Amino acid sequence: MKISHKFILFFLLSVVSIKSYAQPTQSAVDEVEKYKSKGYNVLFVAIDDLNDWVGCLGGNSQVKTPNIDRFAKENGIVFNKAYSPSSVCCPSRSALLTGKRVASTGVYGNNQNIKDAPKAKDIVTLPEYFGKYGYYTLSAGKVFHKHPTDKGLDHGQWAFQEFADPSGSNQGMLWEQTPPKVDGIKGSGSDFIWGASKGPVEKTKDYVACKWAADQLQRDFDGKPFFLALGISKPHLPWIVPQQFYDLYPLDKVIPVALKSDDLKDIVDKNGKQLFKPDPRFELTDKANLHKEVQRAYMANISYVDYCLGVLFDGLDKSKYANNTVVMIWGDHGWHLSEKMKYGKTDLWEESARVPFIVSVPGVTKPNFKTDGVVNLLDMYPTLVELCGLPKNPENEGISFAPLLKNPKMKWNTPTLTTYQYKNHSLTDGRYRYTWYGGRANGAEELYDHSIDPLEHNNLALNSKYKEIIIGFQKHLPSQNEPNSPNNKLSGEDKKKMTKGKKKNEEE
Repeated sequence: MKISHKFILFFLLSVVSIKSYAQPTQSAVDEVEKYKSKGYNVLFVAIDDLNDWVGCLGGNSQVKTPNIDRFAKENGIVFNKAYSPSSVCCPSRSALLTGKRVASTGVYGNNQNIKDAPKAKDIVTLPEYFGKYGYYTLSAGKVFHKHPTDKGLDHGQWAFQEFADPSGSNQGMLWEQTPPKVDGIKGSGSDFIWGASKGPVEKTKDYVACKWAADQLQRDFDGKPFFLALGISKPHLPWIVPQQFYDLYPLDKVIPVALKSDDLKDIVDKNGKQLFKPDPRFELTDKANLHKEVQRAYMANISYVDYCLGVLFDGLDKSKYANNTVVMIWGDHGWHLSEKMKYGKTDLWEESARVPFIVSVPGVTKPNFKTDGVVNLLDMYPTLVELCGLPKNPENEGISFAPLLKNPKMKWNTPTLTTYQYKNHSLTDGRYRYTWYGGRANGAEELYDHSIDPLEHNNLALNSKYKEIIIGFQKHLPSQNEPNSPNNKLSGEDKKKMTKGKKKNEEE
């Protein structure tokens, strides 16, 4: 089913807001002239809560992602060892968009807006930096984390010259006014919701967002290069997508993740007390024997995302920008599907920290290539700046991996950092993962050797043979850990306004 012309007109009139920007300075104009020798636009695609269950990443061979796989095969480099700055949405996105580590800003949780953080509120974010140097910046969907304010919902729209919100006018049409049949597991703070929607895929939020982005690729930008950021909301809960994607995975054919019942016993604090236990979602799923149903729902949502991205890829292929646009496709953090007896994000294991990451740079990257170079999403900011010929931003704490794009076989294994909450950090160099719980368990540690233990079942931290390896990693821990930045603060009336109709909206 096609989207009607009336719907497209209604959507654009309802959700697109354009704000005026000051004219660039002469120095900025000069930098744009320098850029023109590079000839690159930027397409920046964020996917919410996507782990490595993507065909070309090999996280789960059952998952069907033909569009992502085809794009990687024909255009880009797949990063086997890409990691997030944090294992939670807001701190991860805040870090990569500011170019600053989580420990440098104090934005550790989802209720902390970078605009309220003393160490982050004045930082020039990635899209703003490109706008400063002559790029036309535009966005749709969730790129920045969303926060309620006394003036309404802050989507990060202030960072772009043009912003479209598909969750606005389209929200009431998501299911053609017919609620989907939902299943789930309910428990205190641990709800799962999944099911098949009744309406056509063309009227779902992520499809509309991808169609909007594809349409922008057919327009002119008055001779300016563009920075187009697109946020995909799935596979974030609730896992409600059209039936056709559930049909890809007959329940009797689903092979669930293998469980290791004693996987948490060797993670202990300094007193030998076990640090973790099975999380509530896992316990509820296990008790109800619904592992296959839960994992099927996640896979269906990934295939839905892949279908929507196919619209975007087709739009890029048909545009005049196909041969001069840098594309970065990334997930904001990992997600556990029963590994470590957990369903969800957070924590600092490989499944939480590793992310899907595909990069295409016309004339530079080799298609159908995979690299084991260790990178962090924090590195996207300086890399894009270098690729596009803009001046370096001295605030960036990431490392440009532009050389790795040119030579993906080169050694690139400086330990990279993932943080979860105050003073809890994990580092990996591609072989070992070292984790230090400075804020949670008085210095408890984990160490895994992925060359023999890729699933992180055997904690080596208490083995004296690995003391020197641990000391080497400790040198890369942040020397400064900023205290928590302020949480969102709203009056009771403001909160009531912001939560009105919440049950009708997707969880974000």
